[in-house]
Amino acid sequence: MTMSSGTVKDGERAATADRTAPMYDAFSVDYDRFVDWDGRLAAEMPFIERQLEDVGARRVLDAACGTGMHAIALAERGYEVVGADLSAGMIQRARENAAERGLVTSEADGGALGFRVAGFGELRSHLGDGFDALLCLGNSLPHVLTPEALAVALDDFAACLRPGGLLLVQNRNFDAVLAERERWMGPEGHREGKSEWLFLRFLDFEPSGLVTFNVVRLRREDGEDWHQRVTSTPLWPQTRAELTEALHPADFEAVAWFGDLGGAAYDAESSPNLVVAARRVV
Repeated sequence: MTMSSGTVKDGERAATADRTAPMYDAFSVDYDRFVDWDGRLAAEMPFIERQLEDVGARRVLDAACGTGMHAIALAERGYEVVGADLSAGMIQRARENAAERGLVTSEADGGALGFRVAGFGELRSHLGDGFDALLCLGNSLPHVLTPEALAVALDDFAACLRPGGLLLVQNRNFDAVLAERERWMGPEGHREGKSEWLFLRFLDFEPSGLVTFNVVRLRREDGEDWHQRVTSTPLWPQTRAELTEALHPADFEAVAWFGDLGGAAYDAESSPNLVVAARRVV
């Protein structure tokens, strides 16, 4: 899933991430080749819908929505959904994906399915409030790089939600990544006719405590030489303790922690993800 960054709240606190998304604008062309959406949605949507049903959600904001596939899947199930992402390239691809499935997207906030360019910290000002649920999936929240930027993002999430509304966050399990210094993620491949893609992902652990997330895209045509492109972006590898500390001041109460979007129990040493389901309490 595509990822967004922090911003300025009421002119008081600046986030550290860039207000553009060059990595994801470039990646938007290939992102749906990189992800097995049929398999991913089949595995994740039952759990996501159970969480939405628990709060009686009908109106959902998908923050850092990427190419829109979760938002589209929810719209097809009858939810009113707005997808937002800092990357204009990702939002354009999300609109194209919706059109390919016969869904009409609306630029108005009140449409059944809409996509807007907006990053963390500006969701409330761009999209309004009163959402029943806000999703932040695909390891997007680690794109805020400081505790101050995380506070801005979570305050913005809370402002978008009605009291009792659901926040569902899916991060990578950085407790395990940091403990094992786990740099490499599994490769992903894709073919279309005579074209072939290979995607490699790895982390650089920086002295600052941040990590650099690198994506190597290899492409070749009809068995010829591979051509490569490397894109990178900084991440803050947020641990469970850091998220727990940040949620309460933003008026969230953590309801449950999971190890993936299938609903598995969280284990700090072995879970692939850190998923939190939290409620806005006021």
